[in-house]
Amino acid sequence: MGGIGKTTLAQLVYNDNRVKEHFDLKAWVCVSDPFDVFMVMKTIIEEIGLSTNADSTNLNHLQINLKKMLTGKRFLFVLDDVWDKNNAKWEVLSNALKSGIQGSRVIVTTRDQDVARVVHASATHHIIELPKEDCWSLFAKFAFHDGHPDAYPKLEAIGRQIVEKCKGLPLAIKAIGSLLWSKLDVDEWDNVFRSELWDLSVEETSILPALKLSYKYLSSLLKRCFAYCSIFPKDYTFKKDKLVLLWMAEGLLPQPKNKTMEEVGDDYFLALVSRSLFQRSSRNKYIMHDLVSDLAKFISKQFALSLEDDYSHDVRSRTRHFSYYCEKVHLMNFKTFHEAKRLRTILELNFFRNGLFIRRGVQFLLPMRRCLRVLILCYHADIAKLPDSIGKLIHLRYLDLSYTGIERLPDSLCKLCNLQILNLSHCRFLAALPRDTHKLINLRHLNFAETCIKEMPTNLGKLKCLQTLTKFIVGKIDSGSSIGELQTLTNLRGSLSIFGLQNVECSADAKDKNMRDMKYLVELVLEWKLGTNASESHIIVLDSLQPHSNLKSLTINQYGGKSFPNWVGHASFSNIASLRLEYCKFCCSLPPLGQLPSLQDLSIVGLDGVVTIGREFYGSGSSSIKPFVALKFVRFEKMLKWEEWFSFDAENEGAKLEKLEIYINALS
Repeated sequence: MGGIGKTTLAQLVYNDNRVKEHFDLKAWVCVSDPFDVFMVMKTIIEEIGLSTNADSTNLNHLQINLKKMLTGKRFLFVLDDVWDKNNAKWEVLSNALKSGIQGSRVIVTTRDQDVARVVHASATHHIIELPKEDCWSLFAKFAFHDGHPDAYPKLEAIGRQIVEKCKGLPLAIKAIGSLLWSKLDVDEWDNVFRSELWDLSVEETSILPALKLSYKYLSSLLKRCFAYCSIFPKDYTFKKDKLVLLWMAEGLLPQPKNKTMEEVGDDYFLALVSRSLFQRSSRNKYIMHDLVSDLAKFISKQFALSLEDDYSHDVRSRTRHFSYYCEKVHLMNFKTFHEAKRLRTILELNFFRNGLFIRRGVQFLLPMRRCLRVLILCYHADIAKLPDSIGKLIHLRYLDLSYTGIERLPDSLCKLCNLQILNLSHCRFLAALPRDTHKLINLRHLNFAETCIKEMPTNLGKLKCLQTLTKFIVGKIDSGSSIGELQTLTNLRGSLSIFGLQNVECSADAKDKNMRDMKYLVELVLEWKLGTNASESHIIVLDSLQPHSNLKSLTINQYGGKSFPNWVGHASFSNIASLRLEYCKFCCSLPPLGQLPSLQDLSIVGLDGVVTIGREFYGSGSSSIKPFVALKFVRFEKMLKWEEWFSFDAENEGAKLEKLEIYINALS
């Protein structure tokens, strides 16, 4: 039975410390239907640490790799949510697993008892409904603030009747408890208890009444965001930030005065987590339970199509959102794709680099998709260019070309004035952004990390909506963007790397930059191209680049001054946890980094001019303030002239230090 807790129980076993210590290798695979032996093997190999060639379709090659990895190892694998009873498929997989040593185990979760017979299970555990009092305890944990209903006797009486309708299913209990959390009105609880949705047949729709009720009481905006998730197939894991950007691109998020759309999306996401409609899968990823996924698909019906296990479905005229696995897309009837004139989303779900659909889609189908808002074409090395007709997709808001072979972007791209997200990361052949990039006036996220771009287009400062700008390259005088372009981009957040700072040649240019207004930046990298001589202008430039005190990570690379300005190491930067000073070879002394109260990770590399690390390194020297109170990791490397290190307070110094690395590099 779905929602009874099979996966949860398997997770408790899988994550138990005693289990972790007993097995050499562990892997968790979400299987669902159909059972794809190739994908199961590939997932196991990647989970236990061996990368595979994503282009490989050779099952025998995977078998050999897996056998090698398992030889002499005790492993634990979990195959979650298995339906397939094909003996031949299980035989292929089991042959690959026989090289593990005695004591290896495979846990299979399934709703079908016949699966246990097919896999030759050595032991079968039937999970039954929760006992009555356990049901109530679980419900109380989710429905009441402190988990104790004693102060609300009237609510408890109704709550116990509601719990009985959940029929002992933990998923239903959590969903309905989350729905009632913070609601203290008896009438509201009574309305939930008397809802006609409890009487609907589960067999007809395969949707639990408790999940239908949970959806019913969502706000209209949350309902739209949840229904959009029907585009994901079962067992698909997703990240919060990416889903929020998809919601934003689809126009599902309002724009209030006191919050950004991204912040509203974060709130919506957490609301769906609190309703148990999203569950945490791993540290940074989430998943929907199969029954929750069924609910989303039931709501969306013909408006969303995920090409996964049901190949009979083609894109229809009413289809608005389309996702696909690249290795399965050849099964779709492309003629019907032309009927979807109002298609808004084309989303690829995996990275197999099979270019069949993409080549046909980019060349022939995209110009006809005038309503398209989301286009994700990542991980296709065979995409070298986009057609000029991309400029006709005037409603496009999200374009992801990351990890493609794109060499240049057409100028017509700059006609997409509604574009909000442009992801070009790891496009290693891309040498330049379009000249008129500044015309993308609604652009909020521009990511071109790990590209060959060496110069910024001019007037980038006009993109005042920008929140993500992975790097900024300072151009030479009269040949690109000056550092002053960043002055208006005060909404930047996350990480920013500024390269080419040697091109800031005068103090007036440097003073145009106002980094202190960028209060949302978390990580900042400042990099020069180091010359052969120390430069007095570098200290003026670095002094002008003082960031906001909210910064958490700072890297200064190839700085050419003889000393650091006062702000580097100042106690006001109370949030900096990571600091790196790299190849600043003309500096003769270190800044007072001991004053940084949150500093945990410190790396100093290539400071050739430092002979002595003295008391100034620790800060003011006040006996009431201990230096480096949070420091855990320190690394010194390539300090060619370093001779002495004076301790400030030998008794208290390094009280939390976990690791100290010193690499001595002899002069060649």
